[in-house]
Amino acid sequence: MKKETLALLEKYDQTHLLAFYDQMDDVQKENFEKQLDTLDWGVFDCFGNDNTPEGKGKIDPIGALSIADIEKKKEEYVKTGLEAIKAGKVGALLLAGGQGTRLGCSGPKGSFNIGVTKELYIFEQLFRNTMDVVEQAGAWVPFFIMTSDKNHEETTSFLKEHNYFGYNPDYIWFFTQDMAPSMDYEKKLLMESSEKLAFSPNGNGGWFTSFANAGLLKKAKEMGVEWLNCFAVDNVLQRIADPCFVGAVIDQDCVSGAKVVRKADPEERVGVLCLEDGKPSIVEYYEMTHDMNYAKDEQGNYLYCFGVILNYLFRMDKLEEIIAKRMPTHVVEKKIPYVDPDGTAHAPETPNGYKFETLILDMVHMMDNCLAYEVDREKEFAPVKNKEGVDSIDTARELLKKNGVQI
Repeated sequence: MKKETLALLEKYDQTHLLAFYDQMDDVQKENFEKQLDTLDWGVFDCFGNDNTPEGKGKIDPIGALSIADIEKKKEEYVKTGLEAIKAGKVGALLLAGGQGTRLGCSGPKGSFNIGVTKELYIFEQLFRNTMDVVEQAGAWVPFFIMTSDKNHEETTSFLKEHNYFGYNPDYIWFFTQDMAPSMDYEKKLLMESSEKLAFSPNGNGGWFTSFANAGLLKKAKEMGVEWLNCFAVDNVLQRIADPCFVGAVIDQDCVSGAKVVRKADPEERVGVLCLEDGKPSIVEYYEMTHDMNYAKDEQGNYLYCFGVILNYLFRMDKLEEIIAKRMPTHVVEKKIPYVDPDGTAHAPETPNGYKFETLILDMVHMMDNCLAYEVDREKEFAPVKNKEGVDSIDTARELLKKNGVQI
């Protein structure tokens, strides 16, 4: 093992990780050392000098570009957006690292069949939505897909098997999400097995560093991409690289934009786009007070009413500035399966340590501004989060049918 690696293990008091080292063969040793070499030792700085903000600053409502406002300048916005897309300045980035477990699907969430009378996969619908823009612009949109260690092979194989649902594979790139280590309450890194550290995905704010670490930031810049539309896999109605949205953000001279919907009711469990100390900020539903939920303006409209749907547009140079500063890291207590130095496997029933996550809401807050762009929730918000009930397979199917999609 390299002296530098040993020095880091000693510096951070992690030499217990070598308990199984002498028992490993050469290949196992090489793989284990690679894990240590890619380890983000910065997680240890989260203790004592915690860079996670405690509480929020001064929260105020954010003004939004309403559906009515957008309609007045729609033609102008679409023209501006299409020009950027035709020039290759806009890329789409799909967050697809999750599994479909909650939907009763053992594979990647995007491979879930939401069809009733025919096959219609979530991935398929998202590509269809993007193809609308490709046909409108007469140009392919660079399409980046973030997977995870758990579903990368299944995702790439599934999409290849289905011929990428008609999307040009020359414009599709895959990368896996970076992982963060897990540790116990004594700040000792945990082992998942005798030759593997206990890693977990580094949160939904880690997509851009993962993108950059995979060499795709360099690739995107060489292609002339200036904007990235980042979106989640589970909203089958969302519009991707939407020319009107892109054009509005550019026209309003903003460095980022967020598609928002008006909350269905004041206490809907959705993050709300606000201003925090004058900068854009997402306040999670559990952070919203009763007074905030029910506050109204003079016309009787709710002030904190714009819920985010995880569809963002970011100017890439601003994202580069953010990762250069290092995003806040959130320390989360979790139940973490592990193997102890004696080789005994443990599956705890209560939290036994820490995982580390970066969040996209911090990314938004680190932007100078963010255009709140209102969309019709019945036309652009059909999340597939649960098997039954709210935001479920059935509610998404109904909304797809309502929008003329044959399922």
